[in-house]
Amino acid sequence: MTEGLDLHALAGWLAAERPGLLDGPLEASLITGGKSNLTYAVSDGSREVIVRRPPLGHVLATAHDMGREHRVITALADTAVPVPVTYGLCEDDSVIGAPFYVMERVPGTAFAQASQLIELGEVRTRTITERMISVLADLHAVDPESVGLGDFGRPDGYLERQVRRWKKQLEASRSRELPGMDELIARLDSSIPTGGEAAIVHGDYRLDNLLVDADDRITAVLDWEMSTLGDPLTDVAVLLAYQQLGEQAPAAGRGLVTDAAKAPGHLSREESLTLYAERSGRDVSDIDFHLALAFFKLAVILEGIHFRHSQGQTLGSGFDGIGDLIQPLIQAGLRA
Repeated sequence: MTEGLDLHALAGWLAAERPGLLDGPLEASLITGGKSNLTYAVSDGSREVIVRRPPLGHVLATAHDMGREHRVITALADTAVPVPVTYGLCEDDSVIGAPFYVMERVPGTAFAQASQLIELGEVRTRTITERMISVLADLHAVDPESVGLGDFGRPDGYLERQVRRWKKQLEASRSRELPGMDELIARLDSSIPTGGEAAIVHGDYRLDNLLVDADDRITAVLDWEMSTLGDPLTDVAVLLAYQQLGEQAPAAGRGLVTDAAKAPGHLSREESLTLYAERSGRDVSDIDFHLALAFFKLAVILEGIHFRHSQGQTLGSGFDGIGDLIQPLIQAGLRA
């Protein structure tokens, strides 16, 4: 029995909805590294697909919408943004106990740690991180209307709603005192800028949410659960915030976040901003508010994972130090 995934029920659904995709008894393994939605590799012995479902137990409202994730990946199939092929969406909780979708298993490596990039060398690391920025610019260049995503979000008032949404998410999983959090929220509330031109935003864009092949090409952008239409600088800021978090995380939480930015050849914050501005043609001068918002969002996300872990509702290993990461994020947000 694979916890969180009823393989017998999944096999029946696949036989009805996608006959011939997988045949025979199924085997599954939880892909480690996911701290939110659960990702499984499912195989019949000759072919493998990916199944995504929400986490077990406490689930924040709107945070784990399988339909939205499936929709945006499917919509981007014919664009310059590399995404897996989608095979089907099931929104009926009665099949495996939660909504899920099935997609292609794309070859490639998700580089989460500097040690992985160090093995590749400085030149290849720079190439990969430059391509990471270029793919983000490609995503933000997609016209939402042209791919059927014109109604995928409400760009007007996006930043104000982001602050409000993440405050609400925090209250749904706040179980302890978080010094400085209320001050950060108040400062965000009082300094919301006017949003720029809207784009499809990923919401959690970083190197370890990309797959990279042996030729250093990005083969897939993964983990679209927070995608919407909004201010593209929020994606840039999240990327930079993850880089800073990996560099400054306390020892207790170092294995929980990517430290890839430490690898020689990895683009610096300034290089990333400059390259994004060049490739996208967008103004990045107002990045500080977006950085503060990004640190706030990451703090809320990790606090939600900390809460689920404290309730025994996480699968996989590596969660024990996650609560120690929240305070550095709050302080980084205040500094930004």
